[in-house]
Amino acid sequence: MILTDTHTHLYSKDFDEDRAEVLQRALENNVRRFFIPAIDSTHTKAMYELKEQFPDNLHLMMGLHPTSVKENYEEELRHVEEEFQKRDFIAVGEIGIDLYWDKTLLQQQQIAFKRQIQLAKKYKLPIVIHCRDAFNEVFEVLESEKDDDLFGIFHCFTGNLEQAQKALSYNMKLGIGGVATFKNGGLDKFLVEIPLANIVLETDSPYLAPAPYRGKRNESSYLKLIADKLSDIYEVDIETIADVTTQNSIDIFGV
Repeated sequence: MILTDTHTHLYSKDFDEDRAEVLQRALENNVRRFFIPAIDSTHTKAMYELKEQFPDNLHLMMGLHPTSVKENYEEELRHVEEEFQKRDFIAVGEIGIDLYWDKTLLQQQQIAFKRQIQLAKKYKLPIVIHCRDAFNEVFEVLESEKDDDLFGIFHCFTGNLEQAQKALSYNMKLGIGGVATFKNGGLDKFLVEIPLANIVLETDSPYLAPAPYRGKRNESSYLKLIADKLSDIYEVDIETIADVTTQNSIDIFGV
């Protein structure tokens, strides 16, 4: 059985004390594949060092996270574009719109999101979308860029059934993580109506730890708890969840 964590910030400072042990625990829990999203230029060096340490299991993305879209966003976008000229990446991510913390830079976030979608199309790569309090705004940008070259993952999906179906209409898979295990998360109410072929698993570690670790540091070994929850929701064994979601990740990322 092979589980795939399609979204983990393993380079985060939260893992500085025990990163190798965290990875080892994940491997012992059948998590073999780790996809690493970018945030901004201040994290690039740590991401590359992580890849050097664990070259066989880790795959890197490159992009500008919406909460890192500040007044210098043009400079940050140049950094993203320059890194693509230097090395290969598996996706453009994580990118999108976040209006939870700050609504004042919406226009800049929209520009950055759109530009990075176009960059993904240039390199024939998937996008990995971050969306918080911004479904309408994200869908508006996706609608403007909708074509056969647009595909990827709606990371940390927390919307309703209608929003899930709309996300799928843009050739996205849904990234399902710890929220699926929360009593008030809501995903368990309708997820079974979304074919498993449209789901990938993720932790978003160190954030959004699943129950019973909610509120604590998340890590990739907890992906098994999310897979267990999906096993209950879809009424299939965990091996089926692992096989289908891992194949879905292969279909998206090409590795």
